[in-house]
Parts: sequence; structure tokens; C-alpha cells
Amino acid sequence: MGSLLIIIFTLEFQTKLFAIKNTILPKKGTILISEPLSQDLYFRRSVVLLVEHSEEGSMGFILNKKVSINLKEFVADFPDFDAQFNLGGPVATNTIFFIHTLGEIIPGAIKIKENLFWGGDFEFLKFMILQKQVQTHQIRFFIGYSGWSGNQLYDEMKGNSWLVSKASIDFIMEKPIGLWKKAVTCTQYKNWTNIPEDPTSN
Repeated sequence: MGSLLIIIFTLEFQTKLFAIKNTILPKKGTILISEPLSQDLYFRRSVVLLVEHSEEGSMGFILNKKVSINLKEFVADFPDFDAQFNLGGPVATNTIFFIHTLGEIIPGAIKIKENLFWGGDFEFLKFMILQKQVQTHQIRFFIGYSGWSGNQLYDEMKGNSWLVSKASIDFIMEKPIGLWKKAVTCTQYKNWTNIPEDPTSN
């Protein structure tokens, strides 16, 4: 009975006190900030960069879930390169994706917003790295991605799962440690940073 009461309290607490009023609509280049009490395995206190958004669905990469493995464990012939490697989401976790500020110099790169791109010719990227033409701060790698079909993202927003916010390129390319708190601090919900991840632990 005690556990049931805690669950009911947590749900009511989340619904009443953490109702999110989004003043920014999701689009390419915006970020999604997860609400503070989410216990989702992938999206708990996550910051997601949207790289695609339309009526058909949305796609993005989690910016603050660093993985402790090396790119060479996935791509044997990848050059020595100490770039950020993150868990991008629960979809296609056998595939590597990347965002960068290198522009259309990489064939097939897709523009997210001014001076920010994702994807492109992976072999050409490896060649550029071998030629020392890429700096680590210009690129971030992800394994997997986050995806929403149709109106799924809007439904989750109505359920108070996501706060939509703008973000600078410097923020997007930052190291992932402390990124959720930094993102929240720049919004009207900065008080979220005072909430423990597990409210029942206090």
C-alpha cells in the first residue's frame, strides 16, 4: 500500500506542480528538455537536439548521455580522434550519427540551422580527420537517435514530458556533463534544478 501511495503522490505531484507551458514550438535546431521527474531509461533528465521536425514526425539526438566507449570499437578503421561520443537515443543503436559545424564541405551534410549540420559522407569525414582538418570541438558523434512519429511528440508535450527551448551552437557542441541543469537554468523553470531526481529519497 505504501508503494502505491508513493506512486500516486508522484504522479499527482508531477501533473499539478510541473505543468509545462511551452511558448516555443518544436522545430529543427530547438532543444527538448525533459521534465525533472521522468524515470525513462533513455530520457531521464535529458536534453535532445531536434534535427528534423515535420507533420510526419521528429528526429533528434540526446546531447547529454555520454558513453565511455571509443569510436574505434564501432568503426575499426576510424582515425585516432578524441571526439565526444554519446547515446543519441533508443532507435538504430547499431548506427553512428554525427552533428558538426563543418558546413557543406562534407558532401551530403544536412543543415539544421545557421552554422550547424548533421550527417554527410562518413568516408570523406574520416579523410578530413586523417588530414587534421577537423577539430574535436567541431563535431559530436552519437550511437542511435531519438524518434517520434506523427503527433507523438506533441502528445508527449501535452503530457508535460518536454520543455522546448532555443539553444546556441556553443551550448549544443558543449561537453555533456551538467548540460540538463544548464539548459533548465536558461528557462522560466530554473527551479527544476532544486528538485531531487528521486523525490522519495528525502
